[in-house]
Amino acid sequence: MVLLGAALASSLSGCVGLVAAGAVGGTLAASDRRTFGAQTEDKAIAVKAEVKFPNVVGSGGHVNIASFNRRVLLTGEVRDEETRNAVEREVRAIEGVLSVTNELEVAGPSSYTSRSNDAILTAKVKASLVDAKDISANSVKVVSERGNVYLMGRVTQREGNIASDIARGVPGVYKVVKVFEYISEDEWKQYQSKPAGN
Repeated sequence: MVLLGAALASSLSGCVGLVAAGAVGGTLAASDRRTFGAQTEDKAIAVKAEVKFPNVVGSGGHVNIASFNRRVLLTGEVRDEETRNAVEREVRAIEGVLSVTNELEVAGPSSYTSRSNDAILTAKVKASLVDAKDISANSVKVVSERGNVYLMGRVTQREGNIASDIARGVPGVYKVVKVFEYISEDEWKQYQSKPAGN
């Protein structure tokens, strides 16, 4: 229970970037393009994974997990390729996970300064998306690792390209990686005409 509580607290700390960008948690949940069930599953997937990571990774690495609509992104550093593959296997075995994008690097753990810079970068990218008029910033999840920015969410191809261009324009961004789940323009129109979360 202590491990589960610690993992939950750790996963919730990732919300700081969103708050810094001026977003309110209730508003985000209400305007999210995932169902409420999917949002709940994503949180559960993250907690379950974070409980598993210490046993797989040990003290020689650091792994972050982001789950959006049951599609998981892994970032961070691990000691070797075997550990990288083991982390992915553990995550794939979690109930509800549909796919895994493994962006783990075989390298030493990133420094506290690097992680702090990534948190600031995430907030800057999110703020830039909020300022954009052509997309819904709440439809895009931003993850930063070593200056690389990963974009997740349920978006149209058009929205994904706009979000990617915006992220590339933020000072400090080294590379932008799109990990989107694409929807059609017709689906997009449906989201505009019905209450979010349904």
